Amino acid sequence: MEGAPMLDTTTFVGLDVHARSIKAVSLDVMTGEVRAATFGYDAGAVAEWIRSVGPGARCVYESGVTGFDLQKRLSGLGVDCVVGAVSKMIKPSADRRRKNDRNDAEFLARMLSVGNVVEVWVPDDECEAARDLTRALEDARDDLSRSKQRLSKFLLRHGLVFDERTPTGRRKGNWTRAHWSWIESIRFAEGADNDALAYYVDAVRRAAEEKARLEGLVEAEARKPRWRKRVDSLRCLKGVDTASAADLVFEAGEFSRFRNARSFAAWVGLTPSEHSSGESDRRGAITKAGNKHLRKTLVEAAWHYLTCSGRPKDLAKGQAPDPAARRHAAKGVRRLVERREALLARGVHGNKANVATARELACWVWAVGLMAEEA
Repeated sequence: MEGAPMLDTTTFVGLDVHARSIKAVSLDVMTGEVRAATFGYDAGAVAEWIRSVGPGARCVYESGVTGFDLQKRLSGLGVDCVVGAVSKMIKPSADRRRKNDRNDAEFLARMLSVGNVVEVWVPDDECEAARDLTRALEDARDDLSRSKQRLSKFLLRHGLVFDERTPTGRRKGNWTRAHWSWIESIRFAEGADNDALAYYVDAVRRAAEEKARLEGLVEAEARKPRWRKRVDSLRCLKGVDTASAADLVFEAGEFSRFRNARSFAAWVGLTPSEHSSGESDRRGAITKAGNKHLRKTLVEAAWHYLTCSGRPKDLAKGQAPDPAARRHAAKGVRRLVERREALLARGVHGNKANVATARELACWVWAVGLMAEEA
């Protein structure tokens, strides 16, 4: 949300936060006085200084790699602190050639004083921990993919390519039991090559074990009472399994914080870019501005609507969605299948059609998640 200056607040503080240091600048809008101070990463010292420059002072720092830790610490010490969306900061072009920590902090203080800071929603500790778990799972998937790539390319450098076929002539897939049996049968003339092969094989197996372990942890987290109804309801959408539903619920935190489905789709960066002026109306590729983690999840889920039917998705064992949310999800499945077929019939490129489907899927995710949340 975009914050308006509080009538009983006359002092605003901008914080330029780094891993080991914090630059603070305060602005008194009544007198115009500007004060500055430098700290280590010490929330207690920052809070004490903020209280000294103004008992009811508000402070802000930009969203970024330092996360929400400082905001939570300062709030715990009784300081009114918000995190500003860095992508929404409108900085004068003249100031871009005069960048330093003090100028950055003063800029934030002035933006907060006029209510021109778009505040980032701050998740609580439980929600942030759940997010960290699903992001760790994504990292584990990437590690497994890289490990498999390294092993296959190592074998390719030695002229070894798996090419076994079934009795019908169909080529057997990689990473199947037959593929692993073939890998285990390989012996090189040089001992160093055998050692390298053993390393790459072990790396793939360890990465697969870690991925499976994290999948189990994510599923266990998704079964907690706080998340379960929303996760089970989102699983009624085709292409959304437990891990994907957990991604969507943990990252969103609360679907009710988005004004509408369009806002949620914009948050994940699936809305078209635009460059229109006067009578010219030009729209381009998606903005990709927002949560790339969820954008990837939704784009991958959208591929299911290329081949699936419009029938409602059957419930899995133990799945207990909200009844109204399940009925709405069934409408969504039918609509998404029809939408995908219509796009392909118009000759829209497959990738473009998939992104358009993902954008509409995001809207259905918001609607189903909100219904389950309010049930």
